[in-house]
Amino acid sequence: MRTETARRLRDLPRSSFATTVARIDQMVAAGEDVVNLCQGNPDLPTPPHIVEALRREVLDPATHRYGSFSGLLELKAAISDWYAAHHGVRLDPETEVAILFGAKAGLVEISQCFLDPGDVCLMPDPAFPDYWAGVVLARADMRPLPLHRENGFLPDYAEVDPATRAQARLMFLNYPNNPTSVTAPPDFYAETVRFAAEHRVIVASDFAYGALGFDGERPVSFLETDGAKDVGVEFISLSKMFNMAGWRVGAVVGNRDVVAAINLLQEHYYVSLPPFIQRAAVAALTGPQDCVDELTAVYERRRDLFVAGVRDAGWPVDVPRSIFAWLPIPGHQKSAEFADDLLTRARVAVAPGHWFGEHGEGYVRVSLLAPEERLREAVARLAAFSRSTGDLL
Repeated sequence: MRTETARRLRDLPRSSFATTVARIDQMVAAGEDVVNLCQGNPDLPTPPHIVEALRREVLDPATHRYGSFSGLLELKAAISDWYAAHHGVRLDPETEVAILFGAKAGLVEISQCFLDPGDVCLMPDPAFPDYWAGVVLARADMRPLPLHRENGFLPDYAEVDPATRAQARLMFLNYPNNPTSVTAPPDFYAETVRFAAEHRVIVASDFAYGALGFDGERPVSFLETDGAKDVGVEFISLSKMFNMAGWRVGAVVGNRDVVAAINLLQEHYYVSLPPFIQRAAVAALTGPQDCVDELTAVYERRRDLFVAGVRDAGWPVDVPRSIFAWLPIPGHQKSAEFADDLLTRARVAVAPGHWFGEHGEGYVRVSLLAPEERLREAVARLAAFSRSTGDLL
């Protein structure tokens, strides 16, 4: 029997996160105390009223059967109402909303829906690595949209050469951004709509962190821009909004042709999310939103604690606008080497910037999804690392 996998599978990038987490687990199993700030995995529980809604719904035998292939209309309506209330965006729940098995799945599926071999996808660099998988599976090509600090970590469309513009069919964006933790202003999205309309490029806006507005400022949705639904869609997730990462509830909203294509593909992959989870998601979106405000306040306190601590240790850092800190590496060390030293010598795990692309080199990403006492411990270890090496001074 020949078990060699298809080339598309062999070409898939391996997850550096999985490899590092396995190493961390080995260290912890050996009795070492590691402060893991590598992953973006929420550490707090799902709010009780959402858990109670799940308990109630799973006791209803009607939720034990297959649901609609494209998801419950009541969940689509709840998502539409949420967009109207928070962003002033009107969506048709029947044609402009698709339910996803987590936003991550949809971010892979959209490339499979719209990219043929040889097509070009414009990819932010640095970017969330899972965007790459769908492009690889579609046998398409990626061209970078470099994100530079001096440009506010926003792409400069003037830098895209004419040949690339002509070949491009899809473009990813992500604000609030992972890993750089910046937000995008309205005029950037207006420029994006003009660029996409002129060159007939589909925009895939990842808005996974959009519900967490720091310092009283609500992140802007791409769909708030005039003409946005004509050129693209937005992906949202309940994972960070309600600490529901393990529930795998996401959605893609906007352009009805893109939504229809993703629904068609998913008919062959899934029979939608379990109905009891979908109903609990309705309770999350339509119920009290105080829990989101409280969660945001927790993350702000953690951010302020961490930023003050690393600045005291001599490490310059911009104030994050999301749940990650994007820290420049001192000296000339590569990000992988620096992160390895930090893990080996200080027992603090961070994500090397090169994991997110070529233009992520020179940085490390720190997750703030850890209790304050663990962040304090991380800061103390970073300060000690600084004193021992002189690298951060």
